[in-house]
Amino acid sequence: MAPARSGAATRAWQRMLSGRRLDLLNPSPLDIEIGDIAHGLARVARWNGQTSGDHAFSVAQHSLLVEALLSAIAPGAGPEARLAALLHDAPEYVIGDMISPFKAVMGGSYKECEHRLQSAIHLRFSLPADLAAEVKKNIKRADQIAAYFEATELAGFSLSEAAEIFGRPRGFSVDRFDLSPRPVRWAQEAFLARYAEIELLRAKR
Repeated sequence: MAPARSGAATRAWQRMLSGRRLDLLNPSPLDIEIGDIAHGLARVARWNGQTSGDHAFSVAQHSLLVEALLSAIAPGAGPEARLAALLHDAPEYVIGDMISPFKAVMGGSYKECEHRLQSAIHLRFSLPADLAAEVKKNIKRADQIAAYFEATELAGFSLSEAAEIFGRPRGFSVDRFDLSPRPVRWAQEAFLARYAEIELLRAKR
């Protein structure tokens, strides 16, 4: 990308394939499309791409795994909670997936941008700006279990190392979940299919 001209305003928006122009500093829910989210997340690699397999394990696959784990942790969770789980990392479709150690180095600016995007995404898909405490707790637990499974199955962590960082899952077997790194197109379509299923459930309530 060419450097900004002297005196020109710094560009803070990104053009999406849908044609939307998303302002990263002041994101509008009107510029957020599920197709753009699915497209982006399917192309963002978890663990900075340091995973085994012929394909990257994408954030789209991670999102599907977290939603599946939430359903196992809280079988009675409604479609709203399931959608929140599916979209828990949705801002990464434009800002990428920074590993936790680098987020700590970056400090508050990254988190502020991520929070603004997440708020706009929740508004776009009619989710509460602030999720119920129980829902947040269950999604966080599902996210940690997913990270443990990914770390030990794909990213080269020992069981003890992953347990120290993420906690050891109790009552869950990795065999119940799909951790096979998939092609981009598969991940994108699977994400969109699960979104459509959850939206159908929401429409019936």
